[in-house]
Amino acid sequence: MTSAMRSAEAPAEVLVETTTTVNGREVRASVPARLHVADFLRQHLGLTGTHVGCEQGACGMCTVIVDGEAVKSCLMLACQLDGRSVRTVEDLAEGDELHGLQQAFKEEHALQCGFCSPGFLMTATALAHQGCRPGREEIREEIAGVLCRCTGYDNVVTAIERWFAEHPQGAAPDPHPAVTDPTATQG
Repeated sequence: MTSAMRSAEAPAEVLVETTTTVNGREVRASVPARLHVADFLRQHLGLTGTHVGCEQGACGMCTVIVDGEAVKSCLMLACQLDGRSVRTVEDLAEGDELHGLQQAFKEEHALQCGFCSPGFLMTATALAHQGCRPGREEIREEIAGVLCRCTGYDNVVTAIERWFAEHPQGAAPDPHPAVTDPTATQG
């Protein structure tokens, strides 16, 4: 092999050991240093409810909750999850029973194609984690980071507003704030 051919080869990918809690389960993995959380969740863990749209943080489709805060998972690296807790849209429902927020979306016709729904659901859930009880205008402001081309937003706002009204103590505490299951380790 010539030196020109060796210099054209891609450098070896750097892997980082990461331990995180995803939806209440401890996950240990060696992840590429430049792998985004969205790709980690989708490709490595099979959690495809986290949708990827723009990959630039503009559309909000990939919103997940990290340590109680809404995060656009296309802007965060998987190695930054080390020691942190992540919650995805898959964690909302219990089996076949929809979470109250999901039920409100269904009943208020707040989804059409559904591609943006995980972003809205996780943004609203993060508000509840923070103890917020937003009114209609605050809801509009908070969900402005999630783009939708189908719904016109009114039904989304109505669903979130209804959910908060029906759950006055804070609508969605994390069911697994720091619970880990060492038998659920993936690599």
